[in-house]
Amino acid sequence: MTSSPVPHMSSDELRRHGHAVVDWIADYLDRVVELPVQSRVEPGWVRSRLPAHPPQTGEPFAAVLRDLDEIVVPGLTHWQSPNFFGYFPAETSGPAILGDLLSAGLGVQGMSWATSPACTELETHVLDWMVELLGLPERFLSSGPGGGVIQDSASSAALCTLAAARERAVARHGVDPTLVVAYTSTETHSSVAKGARVAGVGHVRAVEVDGLHAMRPDALEESMTADRRAGLVPAFVCATIGTTSSTAIDPVRAIAQVAARHDVWVHVDAAYAGTAALCPELRHHFDGLELVDSYVFNPHKWMLTNFDCSCLWVADRAALVGALGILPEYLKNAATTSGEVIDYRDWQIPLGRRFRALKLWMVLRHYGAAGLRAHVREHIELCRWFEARIDADPRFELCAPAPFSLVCFRCVVGGGGTPTDGDGVTADLLAALNGSGRIFLTHTRLAGKLVLRMAIGATMTERHHVEAAWELISELADAALADAGLAGSE
Repeated sequence: MTSSPVPHMSSDELRRHGHAVVDWIADYLDRVVELPVQSRVEPGWVRSRLPAHPPQTGEPFAAVLRDLDEIVVPGLTHWQSPNFFGYFPAETSGPAILGDLLSAGLGVQGMSWATSPACTELETHVLDWMVELLGLPERFLSSGPGGGVIQDSASSAALCTLAAARERAVARHGVDPTLVVAYTSTETHSSVAKGARVAGVGHVRAVEVDGLHAMRPDALEESMTADRRAGLVPAFVCATIGTTSSTAIDPVRAIAQVAARHDVWVHVDAAYAGTAALCPELRHHFDGLELVDSYVFNPHKWMLTNFDCSCLWVADRAALVGALGILPEYLKNAATTSGEVIDYRDWQIPLGRRFRALKLWMVLRHYGAAGLRAHVREHIELCRWFEARIDADPRFELCAPAPFSLVCFRCVVGGGGTPTDGDGVTADLLAALNGSGRIFLTHTRLAGKLVLRMAIGATMTERHHVEAAWELISELADAALADAGLAGSE
């Protein structure tokens, strides 16, 4: 028998190289604290070090690992650094990494129950577990008309629910989708407006927020009423628990009551903050969920599960399947025809899907509810510590409440300074902080003012990292104020 000319990796080679990769990842996580948090390469640096043409013959695996160290790592911003305080966290953990490895090794295409029953049923069961762990309404359990599904991101979840809301409105009111209206606040994540564009929703309204940056129910009522009078059909509203800029909390109950009067689908985006509901003492922030049609949160942000893993629940799965389900002949099978199984291809935009439930299942089994709650509580405590430092320092001001683990702050300009002055000093401080390589923060604008966001939530962040970050912020704030000719901490 002749051997194949294709240079497949043998089982022994897989074992050897696999051990090398796991060792490399473990070493990386051990040393990431020593690396500059933000990549310092210039545009084009990575490509300039790659061959101009693809290899014609296979290369030794050791060469790939060498290039990881010499080309890839310098071009990374290190999201797993304990000194990463930008955007929102994108956590990972040992069990999540191994779960993803198992998913890759199994190579399952879980588009329907028939293609791998375990892929579907494990996902359904884990999503029901999450309902219990988060204290969500029972209407989201798969034992009733609702249920949960793992999407790649909250952006995809928004698109799917927009499509379901659009179809429901078109069916109930007999109108063209161009007359359908979706509502966000001025602080809602931009993915909802993008999703409305993709879903063919005719209009998107950005509703005003209050002094705490939360959607105003009275303004929502006014907007929906005006649209109805103009012959349009309100169909969808997105409330947010933990907005991207400031973790503001929209009044879900009041928004749902307004929506009910106008027969509007209510979607709640808790992509980052949803993990906080693991802790019973934080569940008051999630009031009103029993009134909504869909809810999403991302374990891949703050629940130790690496990207991508976004949990979406709907109160009525028939609406989702009705909007997204298509069954060509080549996908028909006895299980689907029986109506006794879930085919998750009809709960999402793509046909194909990975076995994402494995990593979430492994995280839950490794940490347990107690371990996950301890993780969240630790970050909440660190947030309170940092918030107190900012609040007590006359060089800074807090710019929003901090209900979870994000602190929004800016430099205060004394001596009759203008908001423009404050923006300039705050921008200089951000540039100095990120330029130091020692920590990484991001910014936003609240009420027109430039604001820094200190997002505490990386997997390996501990108290001494936050304390060191505060010392650096304090030191560089004095320098930024001095450079602007303004008083420091006097």
